[in-house]
Amino acid sequence: MFVIGITGGIGSGKTAVSDRFAARGIVVVDADLASRVVVEAGRPALGAIREHFGGEVIAADGSLDRAALRGKVFADAAERRWLEQLLHPLIGEEIRRGLQAATSPYAVLVSPLLLEAGQVNLVDRVLVVDVPEDLQVQRTAARDGNSVEQVRAIMAAQMDRDTRLARADDVIVNDRGLEELDAAVESLHHRYLELARTRSEP
Repeated sequence: MFVIGITGGIGSGKTAVSDRFAARGIVVVDADLASRVVVEAGRPALGAIREHFGGEVIAADGSLDRAALRGKVFADAAERRWLEQLLHPLIGEEIRRGLQAATSPYAVLVSPLLLEAGQVNLVDRVLVVDVPEDLQVQRTAARDGNSVEQVRAIMAAQMDRDTRLARADDVIVNDRGLEELDAAVESLHHRYLELARTRSEP
């Protein structure tokens, strides 16, 4: 299976891009969704998180309180590393299952940590969705209700923009309207279909 990895900083519009590939019949595996699955109630990871961080990161219904956990790990790099070491291998397994089940001409893996978490080893090409940093802050604060300081802390924990762009095979600059975004995805879709077809030829 030919796999395209989509990544970008918070608020860049990764979901808007992956939704457009899905609308064209392409299977999309979402690393954020995989990260939710591995910490569902009853899963071993949730028990390990409760034991390490305490009950304050568990919601009243027994599920993970993601906002409380985020507050702890973004304030402490050592705690973030502990969580990543627990979850990244489990998320990787969940992603592999999704990609192996894909039946479209190629598949898309969308992940904010594609390059940081070693998930890049699961893809053939990297598509970076890029926006100016001020626009990232503006979009994320409006979408999530976070303060500008919180958004900038999340951005600081992610790979910096220049490094991410240097590792891209393809780039979509998502600072214009949805019509332009759709045209950019359409162009890449045809290119990826051709690359996938070439890859599958004997």
